[in-house]
Amino acid sequence: MLDFPLIGRVNLEIITVALNNSLYIGPEALPALAEMARRPAVSQVWVLADSNTARQCYPMLKPHLPAEHTLIEIAAGEEYKTLATCETVWNQLTEQRADRYALLLNLGGGVVTDLGGFCAALYKRGIRFVQVPTTLLAQVDASVGGKTGVDFLGFKNHLGVFQEPAAVCIEPRFLETLDPRQLKSGYAEVVKHWLIADATAFAEQRQQGMFVEDWTPIIRESVALKQRIVEQDPLESGLRKVLNFGHTVGHALESYLLLQPGREILHGEAVAAGMVCEAWLSHQKGLLSPEELDKIETFLFSIYDKVQFVTLETDAIADLARQDKKNAGSIINCTLLEAIGRAVYDQPVTVAEIAESLRYYHRL
Repeated sequence: MLDFPLIGRVNLEIITVALNNSLYIGPEALPALAEMARRPAVSQVWVLADSNTARQCYPMLKPHLPAEHTLIEIAAGEEYKTLATCETVWNQLTEQRADRYALLLNLGGGVVTDLGGFCAALYKRGIRFVQVPTTLLAQVDASVGGKTGVDFLGFKNHLGVFQEPAAVCIEPRFLETLDPRQLKSGYAEVVKHWLIADATAFAEQRQQGMFVEDWTPIIRESVALKQRIVEQDPLESGLRKVLNFGHTVGHALESYLLLQPGREILHGEAVAAGMVCEAWLSHQKGLLSPEELDKIETFLFSIYDKVQFVTLETDAIADLARQDKKNAGSIINCTLLEAIGRAVYDQPVTVAEIAESLRYYHRL
């Protein structure tokens, strides 16, 4: 269970955390980035973007960068979050003689921030990098907390390291480039934060749903909640595991469908389905009341379409949870809910229970 007070409403312009990195949210984010990029200690500035953010977001970032900088463009999509893509990044850095004083700016969603941070952490045993998240998912979750990594053999984030960025610069205006589906995907991580640690926000915001005029306050509050957790457990040895609510089942479902051409789903869509399944598991284990389970299901299904799979696939999907990073030996450790706003981690579940939760989800 969380051992810190609920954060409530946070109105921070700049949050500086104990992990020696700075977080800028709002209009000051890109000017702060410009100042960092022009410091004498920075020898070269590189921008990593995917084919979407290179076209839609890089023009907004470019005026804030030194004239002498280099853009590296990679293919967009979870299927390219691989070591092969890392090789293309490392090749370009190496061929153009990027040194240990280079600065890598990761401009994109969760794939770019995860992969870019991983590339920076390994290149010449580590160069500095700044996360410039452009999706709601990356702004409230993927870019914050120092997790980096890539998928491997079909398993989500199977390879990675903990490496804090020099800074995270969040400009909410980048959200204007997103289509509604991508925005909804990121919203799942916001809802997750409410379900694990802020019952008041869930009660208030579920009346509003996705009808949000200004995302900045929600981003600030969601990021502050995550940072509060990460400060207490930066390497995910305990408390930080609560942030994985919805991800044990969600990652299994996402990984399975990623291997099925034409059936791929977005990360947040998988997490939303995973939260329904894991809320049901919480109820089955006597932790979550039927009334709260119903509130969670009703809210999530008011926003997200049901992920499509057939019941014959549930065992194969559930079996992928054996590779979850939170596991200890043969025990699958899951984060469950004692109540809305109160999570418990390291809850053992079986493959059979996960399969049954998927069958429950399929019947809804």
